[in-house]
Amino acid sequence: MSVWTQSRENVWVAAHRGFSEKYPENTMEAFKAAVELGVDQIETDVRITADGELVLHHDATLDRTTTGTGLVKDHTLAQLRELDAGIKKGEEFAGYKIPTFVEFMDWMKTLPETMTIDIELKEYTHVDEQTAYDVADRVLKMVDEYGFTDRIVINSFDGKLNEYIANKYGNKYRQHVFLPISKLFNRMERNPYTFAYCACVYGFEMKDYDFLRAYNVQPWVGASVRDEERIGKAIECGAVLITCNNVDEVLEILRKKGLHK
Repeated sequence: MSVWTQSRENVWVAAHRGFSEKYPENTMEAFKAAVELGVDQIETDVRITADGELVLHHDATLDRTTTGTGLVKDHTLAQLRELDAGIKKGEEFAGYKIPTFVEFMDWMKTLPETMTIDIELKEYTHVDEQTAYDVADRVLKMVDEYGFTDRIVINSFDGKLNEYIANKYGNKYRQHVFLPISKLFNRMERNPYTFAYCACVYGFEMKDYDFLRAYNVQPWVGASVRDEERIGKAIECGAVLITCNNVDEVLEILRKKGLHK
């Protein structure tokens, strides 16, 4: 039985970098808080360190969210572990750390099988093509090893990387892309909507949602859909998943509408 039960009558909520509105993003504490609220999916970002470890961090640089400076990829895991990834969100979060992908997956194994993951690949082909491919392959291999093949969507703004995954693995993994196509950078030979499972839609033009449905691609919406007005518009257009920072508020709105089971 598929765990993917989202629909227009059961709109899923994905926690964007965890419960990032109130907790330091992409920390284990943010992920755990989101799960406690009842989200359906955790969205997170994967990067590589100088010594080849996979870590969860959104920005290419450390400056915005940690006590470090410079590029993630120029630091070893040990150096990253010395940084505080919480204090910039507030003194009460001092001591939070950048998690590894292994740490995250070990925790995910303890959750009910209905919990899914949106894994965004942040190593891009225009920066280092081979590294981008290697990280994608390593992430997907680990997903298989943990038994999560059917519980993830693999996500990137890099069109060339999306195409690489589709060409190499076929339909084995659900792929997450974006609409309009201009949101996907780096040239592709293939139409991404011919192999995508879902696409995050920017805006509320019904024609965009109909366009995706014509390809049998699920329309999802992103973190700008955070209040009752925008949620209502997204639902009217037929969105079946909302990725958000304020998961508590979005869940409350959907539950009041009888649209989150």
